Amino acid sequence: MSATIRLKRFGTKKRPYYRIVVMDTRAARDGRTIEELGYYHPIETEDKQISINTDKAIAWLNDGARPTDTVRKLLNKKNINLGKLEKPAVQ
Repeated sequence: MSATIRLKRFGTKKRPYYRIVVMDTRAARDGRTIEELGYYHPIETEDKQISINTDKAIAWLNDGARPTDTVRKLLNKKNINLGKLEKPAVQ
């Protein structure tokens, strides 16, 4: 099983908010999660937009979970070091 860290959408039309979750790569976007790491509210003020449990996130990254591009940007905003994680080369 390959795990990925991605966003799970909640909210109403035109007012989304997201949970940052660890999921199986084969699961649907709003499907069953393995663990919740935090949330992202794009409509809130800058200081209330992102909340991430850094200990859990680092543990999952060390275990090999791959963040999506959007989650990677959110982790960088919270100064969570992704280390040597690189995007896989497209051939």
